[in-house]
Amino acid sequence: MSITFDDFLKIDVRVGTVIRSEPYPEARVPALKLWIDFGPEIGERKTSAQITKHYSPETIIGRQVAGVVNFPPKQIGKFMSECLVLGFPDDEGEVVVITPDQNVPNGGRLN
Repeated sequence: MSITFDDFLKIDVRVGTVIRSEPYPEARVPALKLWIDFGPEIGERKTSAQITKHYSPETIIGRQVAGVVNFPPKQIGKFMSECLVLGFPDDEGEVVVITPDQNVPNGGRLN
């Protein structure tokens, strides 16, 4: 299915830094709760992410990640998700988060 460039522009993908993380043992699939700083324009957003194969609460803190910030909030169990962290599956289908290869200002938009 093809989309137009205008369709692409509707998706607001920003970079942010994970500032807090905790295990999410209540999730049906192992996950982490993340709090991400998307800079002064957007602020802090929280989400849950099924990334426990490659990341722990300690190793994900301080990492810059890409996330969609213009989805409406979504209830994930007892936790309200306010953004979607993006990643690609590895050979086993486990998520590897998308990160810039250099530090960039939080809140920068994918273009």
